[in-house]
Amino acid sequence: MKFNSKLWVASTAFCIAAIGAGGNALAQKKGVAFIKKEGKDKGYSEITNKKGQFTDRDLYLVVYGLDGVVRAHGANEKMVAKNLIDLKDVDGKPFVKERTELGKANATFWQDYKFSNPVSKKIEPKQMYCERLDDTVVCGGIYKN
Repeated sequence: MKFNSKLWVASTAFCIAAIGAGGNALAQKKGVAFIKKEGKDKGYSEITNKKGQFTDRDLYLVVYGLDGVVRAHGANEKMVAKNLIDLKDVDGKPFVKERTELGKANATFWQDYKFSNPVSKKIEPKQMYCERLDDTVVCGGIYKN
């Protein structure tokens, strides 16, 4: 069997991305458990804390109300309490509206869109895993680049 370096690189990149996505989905599950155990006020505060347990470089959690209002944001505390229902990504995708609609229809879901990476400061493709919790969705994602 001949070694195919392109296939190896592609396979390795896929595995790293899958591990990253799985790792942040696990962090998202821990975030949901933390909110359930400690309550919304403490949970949202910890998620928004950039030095808290739910933020690591470009990995962070967000909590959106099903009305589009940000309850917690691990990368940008200035977004908290803002209604971003009409926010669109660079391709014009209304990702917050889509997220709230998916949250109303599904207990858990994946979502793809583009967003500013807090580490690279570039707009990058992002994939989020979200879980509905009462009248919110708790999400954690990875940047695909």
